[in-house]
Amino acid sequence: MAQQHQLLVIDNPEKLLHVSTRRTFLKTLAAGGTIVMLPSLFGARGAGSEVNPSAWRNGIQLDLSTDTGILNYAFALEQFEAAFYTAVVASAGFRTFTPEQQEVFADLRNHEVIHREFLRAALGKSAIPAIELNRTALATATGDIATVLRSAESLEDLGVSAFNGAGKYLTDAAHLTLAGKIVSVEARHAAAIRDMRDAMGVVTGAAAGTRFAGDDVVKPPGDAYQGLDVKLEPGAVLTRAAATGLLSTPVSIAKPPRAAKGTPDSGPPSPTP
Repeated sequence: MAQQHQLLVIDNPEKLLHVSTRRTFLKTLAAGGTIVMLPSLFGARGAGSEVNPSAWRNGIQLDLSTDTGILNYAFALEQFEAAFYTAVVASAGFRTFTPEQQEVFADLRNHEVIHREFLRAALGKSAIPAIELNRTALATATGDIATVLRSAESLEDLGVSAFNGAGKYLTDAAHLTLAGKIVSVEARHAAAIRDMRDAMGVVTGAAAGTRFAGDDVVKPPGDAYQGLDVKLEPGAVLTRAAATGLLSTPVSIAKPPRAAKGTPDSGPPSPTP
């Protein structure tokens, strides 16, 4: 008997907050099923022009002047993170991780895959193509638990600062709400990674005893923006992403976002201690 094709329809973003829906989401992806985001879920779906694959031969260029462009920017970052964590879980070194570390990284992989596929389905034909990673650099970044944690901390901090910097450019309140939900998860990821590094005795530099919410990510008293999280504009984020050496696909800005007031850039240290 032929296996029945799986179909998952999501008509409300709140559904993805439920564990049962997230599990079904991942199972549907693994089985090669279809995930449908109803148009009412995301105004960006079908709002932009259909992507022409030939336009990306020399890399991906983002138009950040629209919500669709900002969401594609987020989609690019989620592709990056999902690919990294997928490689971590598939690496030979993953077997040497403690059970707790394996559980955390499997959860991180699952979260990022959901973020990636949610944005891909929501953007529909307006989504940018798949981003490729450098296999050699990826193998180095996933070689052992200490290197993985250090790489993961940098990626999570970058993701948080990226969403914090781009959120103000979104014009649709629904898009801003969803972006806020994603960045809150990314911040939890960053805290979990810091907690694991602290447990391993990472106490160098500014990290000593302050990894959970240290001055490297929350501005200290005396700073003009004390108590606020890290934030970077899209151009600075893409520069840092390229500097990791992990991306094979160049990603650049073809059209910048509209002018918007905001706090000055205050990104996390790169690389972190």
